[in-house]
Amino acid sequence: MPRRVVITGVGMVTPLGIGVEENWDAVSNGKSGIGLITKFDASAFPSRIAGEVKGFRSEDFLAPKVAKHLDIFIHYAVASARMAVEDAKLNITPKNNHQVGCVTGSGMGGLGTIEFYHKVLLEKGPRRISPFFIPGIIANMASGQISIEFGVRGPNTSIETACAASSHAIGESFKIIQRGAAEAMITGGTEAVLTPLALGGFTSMRSLSTRNEEPEKASRPFDRERDGFIMSEGGGMIILEELHHALERGANIYAEIVGYGMSADAYHFTAPDSDGLGARLCMEAALRDAGLSPTDIECINAHGTSTKLNDISETKGIKTVFGDHARKVPISSTKSMTGHLLGGAGVVEGIYSILTIKHGLIPPTINYEFPDPECDLDYVPNKARRARVRTVLSNSFGFGGTNSSLIFKEFVP
Repeated sequence: MPRRVVITGVGMVTPLGIGVEENWDAVSNGKSGIGLITKFDASAFPSRIAGEVKGFRSEDFLAPKVAKHLDIFIHYAVASARMAVEDAKLNITPKNNHQVGCVTGSGMGGLGTIEFYHKVLLEKGPRRISPFFIPGIIANMASGQISIEFGVRGPNTSIETACAASSHAIGESFKIIQRGAAEAMITGGTEAVLTPLALGGFTSMRSLSTRNEEPEKASRPFDRERDGFIMSEGGGMIILEELHHALERGANIYAEIVGYGMSADAYHFTAPDSDGLGARLCMEAALRDAGLSPTDIECINAHGTSTKLNDISETKGIKTVFGDHARKVPISSTKSMTGHLLGGAGVVEGIYSILTIKHGLIPPTINYEFPDPECDLDYVPNKARRARVRTVLSNSFGFGGTNSSLIFKEFVP
């Protein structure tokens, strides 16, 4: 029998708030975190809206002399990890730190700092580039800095698989514990690329919403009037533990992780497989890993980006995997409220999935006003739904056709 793995701590930083309590209150009430961009002058861009993190103070989580050398995406990672470790009451000591590891995911790393120092190079020359530039922007420094902050010496790596990165990080951490290479893992993801270059890049792909006059209504997954996704920033971390390790120390257990699937579309470098084949293969792999049938799934947290192609493709994949059950299972896209956190999206949606099980409340897909004939399932429109939920599947799909599905289940001793 494979070792059982449970979730004992959660922490997050998103456009909906700092910490789990603020986030869950916002999600439960269908609150949008999308607004006009304030981090820079976006007036020249067709899309001028985003999900910005508000009220975040790096000094609450990192020593100022350390924080100033690191890109903000690392700040979000360390902050989320600190909240998760404290929530789990995980005592990391020199005696057990080799049994605790960290895997993080990020799609793009420290793009804002790259842009800043490129300007320094052009205007002031190479001698003005900080020696902390490279270590402050590389994607694996999120997991590296977490290991430094908490002294964890177990498995440590990072995953850069675009919008599936943090889901892959969780899945790989799950497998690390299952095979006995660690007793606990700090895992999740982070992203902070609300910059002119990133906004310009996504704009040129025509993938962003331009509903600038109504920012809070711009992210509308599965709605017929959707016109693109919303860039957002933030991240989250969860604590995974081997079951007996958690029980022996009397940890609070949120839920159990029971399935992890991966696949590739092998189709296009940005567009999803139009028939949903990659999504289908991924969900089927997660179900096999969990030893579950499609009818065991009681809720799906969809990737649901609010783009024309993705929402149709995911809907087709769900219909193929779940058959008649597809019309019975509630499907929600919390991106309707948070926007798209890119590499940080999977863990944030994983945490919402875990809290769905804990609180018996399915988050809504807000801004669902005009049904799309090609997206005709139950997307929990506009209002959270009270229901006992024992098993949730969470999807994350990324550019390059990389896919990840996670299955969380109510913990039963």
